[in-house]
Amino acid sequence: MLATQRPSFHHVPATFRVLEFAPTLARTMWTYTTCGMSWPDMPQLLELHLFSPRQSPELVDLLTAVAHYHQTAHALGVDHAVNFGVPWLPDSACSCGLVSLPYLDGPALERMPYQAQQVQCLWLIPIAPAERDFKVAYGVEALEELFEQTGFDYVNPTRPSVV
Repeated sequence: MLATQRPSFHHVPATFRVLEFAPTLARTMWTYTTCGMSWPDMPQLLELHLFSPRQSPELVDLLTAVAHYHQTAHALGVDHAVNFGVPWLPDSACSCGLVSLPYLDGPALERMPYQAQQVQCLWLIPIAPAERDFKVAYGVEALEELFEQTGFDYVNPTRPSVV
């Protein structure tokens, strides 16, 4: 596990880190997760994680930017979409993210106790702008239905859009 801080975002808590977890036998992809994304006095503490087929230091920057957005522009939560401004990995059409329940890990990961509060741990799924627009027009349930119908490969950076 690597813990990295990107100091260029002054609105992110000083204790903020992005943790990197290498693949294991149980999970064959890289996992990047925020740690300390929310200010302690926020009513809902939030952490995000995303998956990658390969190690990518750029994902530390991406998650730091998303944490900065969470702090300065719009508090994120389930079903929110965020524009990364860049592809999540090179050669990817996915330059947005969908904040989702952690379906791969279940409810045990979603709510983690922390002192007298609970931290909500959510999955940031890279999506294409067309998928984000579809979600805005038809709702997240309709988009998730398309994901299921098309055999959505959330960890493939070159996957085609489902819409």
